[in-house]
Amino acid sequence: MQSKTSAMQQAAPYLGLGVQLASTVLVCGAVGYWLDIQLLSSPIGVLSGVVIGSVVGMVQFFRTVQRLSQRKELSNEIENER
Repeated sequence: MQSKTSAMQQAAPYLGLGVQLASTVLVCGAVGYWLDIQLLSSPIGVLSGVVIGSVVGMVQFFRTVQRLSQRKELSNEIENER
């Protein structure tokens, strides 16, 4: 039972990454859609929103993965010192 709990604790920080990426793209796309309605500029706002959302989402994704891997390396170093 301990191994399942340990595996879930290790995987937990990574589980939200997909949701974070998808929500960023969807929110930016929705803002682009709203701008299209307001400015009558049909596909330009949605496309721009999705592209901007994808770039921002990927940057957040890579920063989070980098931070989590640094945290894991630091915890491994602490365990090795013991």
